[in-house]
Amino acid sequence: MNYNILYIMVAIITGDIINSTETTPQIWLNALKNVLNQFGKEPKHWEIYRGDSFQLEVKPNDALKAALLIKASLKQYKEVDARLAIGIGEKNYDSQKITESNGSAFVNSGQCFEQLKKINLAIKSPFEELDTPINLMLELALLVIDSWKPTTSTIVRYTLENPDQNQEVIAQHLNKSQSNISEGLKRGGYDEISKLLAYYESLIQNLW
Repeated sequence: MNYNILYIMVAIITGDIINSTETTPQIWLNALKNVLNQFGKEPKHWEIYRGDSFQLEVKPNDALKAALLIKASLKQYKEVDARLAIGIGEKNYDSQKITESNGSAFVNSGQCFEQLKKINLAIKSPFEELDTPINLMLELALLVIDSWKPTTSTIVRYTLENPDQNQEVIAQHLNKSQSNISEGLKRGGYDEISKLLAYYESLIQNLW
């Protein structure tokens, strides 16, 4: 057997690429792999399957940030985006491949993904006190996130990955002016997204 029986709380992000049939994988595949690699190794913690679908396992605290990083990484490329469903729960079977592992986190992620329609980012957990406010906030946040342009997405992605760097350092890394960085973060709603991430993490920590 390649799996062990256990009971731990995890977050499973199930996603697929929006407009994948209208773009070549070379445009977005490396960007997706780069962000998935930040959270674990293939195929233990993440896999890409059926060409444009993927799963990622992360700690519950990291789930929303990981989802936003995936979106920011993909939206660096025009017309590319992702539908993402975060499922939180137990992992009961731990395989060497994430797609062969199982538990309520996987079930919640799959059910949440099937329910995605006009909204392309949502969460499902055993906790209504988490799901109700976060899903409402995500619906509002997506009004801004869905309009991210490639330049804004690049700035938001880099800042999410390097939250301790000031705008001057970020500008140097991205070969932009500090005013470009400031304007990009404002357009991308970065301050509000940071508050959402902090609120999400505080809710998670108080649930178990």
